[in-house]
Amino acid sequence: MISFTEQGKKVRVYPASGSDKPVVYFHTVMDFMTGRVYKQLQNLESPDCTFVAIGGLSWSHDMTPWDCPPISKHDTPCTGGADDYLELLTQKIMPKAEENIDGTPAWRGITGYSLAGLFAVYAPYQTDAFTRVASMSGSMWFPDFKEYVFDHEPKAALDHVFFSLGDQEAQTDNTFIQPVQENTAEIQRFYAEHGIDSVFELNPGGHQKNSMKRTAAGIDWILRN
Repeated sequence: MISFTEQGKKVRVYPASGSDKPVVYFHTVMDFMTGRVYKQLQNLESPDCTFVAIGGLSWSHDMTPWDCPPISKHDTPCTGGADDYLELLTQKIMPKAEENIDGTPAWRGITGYSLAGLFAVYAPYQTDAFTRVASMSGSMWFPDFKEYVFDHEPKAALDHVFFSLGDQEAQTDNTFIQPVQENTAEIQRFYAEHGIDSVFELNPGGHQKNSMKRTAAGIDWILRN
């Protein structure tokens, strides 16, 4: 494992054992998830890849495409810094991370949980770096995001997109979050109708239930397809 920091972002690179393997980028709000998700991938005997985990994020800024007011009394507003963060990711973090791999990436995937799952879906509309996406409990409730997906084209053709959600996540009094299951299902159907291999899995429980196992399962899916 190789680690470095770039403008406050903490990056860990787990190089593939072979050359010309896929590179999967994973964004996390909790740095301790990194090693646990990587271990889960090993337990699943996932196909060989370079796994790049990025933490130290300004969660409600870096992972959100535009502004959104607080969704609950004790929440913070989202301040729409995804485009600026994507520039840092593609121009600084990715080249430095890929100095540590053998050969050329077979393809690149982008993955994340919660707001990072939202960011993972948003990123291919701003850069052609990624052709596979895994969004676990992605914040598809985010205002106007579903409409954005319907009205825009990805910069590169998406090959495979994975969505998962806890089956209790939409069962909430929070009117912001209530559409999350419907929106996720509609986005997945939209992709399927446009020829993108995609799947939407409902898992038992709420937003935090089995988050690391579910994250690894989503990454494993895009690696096997």
